[in-house]
Amino acid sequence: MRHSQSDWRIWILSAAGVAVIAGTFISRLFGGAPDPEEIERRRRAYLNQIGRIVEGQITDLVEVAEDVVPRKGGKELADGQRKLVCYSYSISGVSYETAQDITSLQGRTEMNRIITGLPASIKYDPSNPSNSILIADDWSGLR
Repeated sequence: MRHSQSDWRIWILSAAGVAVIAGTFISRLFGGAPDPEEIERRRRAYLNQIGRIVEGQITDLVEVAEDVVPRKGGKELADGQRKLVCYSYSISGVSYETAQDITSLQGRTEMNRIITGLPASIKYDPSNPSNSILIADDWSGLR
């Protein structure tokens, strides 16, 4: 009788393990795409951690109108405007011109320090120099 009782426990534990694995797989498969702002936050954090610093220059500050659509968590842009800071830098003789959306970082940086023509420090990915940031959640290349 003891032998069949232990077989029963093994089956229960095995079934529980399979259920946990299946649940994890299904939640990852159907969990939905991450919020675009979360993807950008992760990109900034990654570049802030691994990035090398190069001297660059602020070329423009642009406001771009955006269709006001509800975002994840019910957040919307208050004025329907995205703020982009444009900057340029050179690495090994190759010039890069890009822009970074700083809409979500406005409370962390002084917008009056973003002046066209001023030098700035840029963090870039050494394995992909076109991937760069001027401002992160806890770092700023503004002077």
